[in-house]
Amino acid sequence: MSNSSNEQTAESFFGHVISTYTRAQTIEDGVLIDAGAMAQEAGFKWPVALTSAVWADCVAWSEDDSEGQVHQDQSGRLWDVLFMASHGIRTASDSGDRLLFQFYRVRRDGQSMEAELTTLKLIVGPGDSGESVITILLPDED
Repeated sequence: MSNSSNEQTAESFFGHVISTYTRAQTIEDGVLIDAGAMAQEAGFKWPVALTSAVWADCVAWSEDDSEGQVHQDQSGRLWDVLFMASHGIRTASDSGDRLLFQFYRVRRDGQSMEAELTTLKLIVGPGDSGESVITILLPDED
């Protein structure tokens, strides 16, 4: 028997890395938006970021939106997303790296006045250095 190993390195199996796109770069580019200190206030121990699509659909709100629809503010809408994501984690009956959670939000369409039930997806994955991070996405985003 030989003591030589049949294990391959990732590079020998997949080849040289052509390019990488780090989480830090996605935040810098605006593809992800860092939830910042409010995520800690909502009970998260790991960094949280939202996709730009989630931000546009569920968080973004301006004074013009408040004048034309119902009065809200962007930080309150971010709090709603983060609080319900945190609640979803705490009350989940199973474990895993992803979770669907629901909350109520007013559509930013210039006319809606009533909140409607909205579903988002939360994924736990590795950050740029292998640390745990959380990303909140629309259900059809990957």
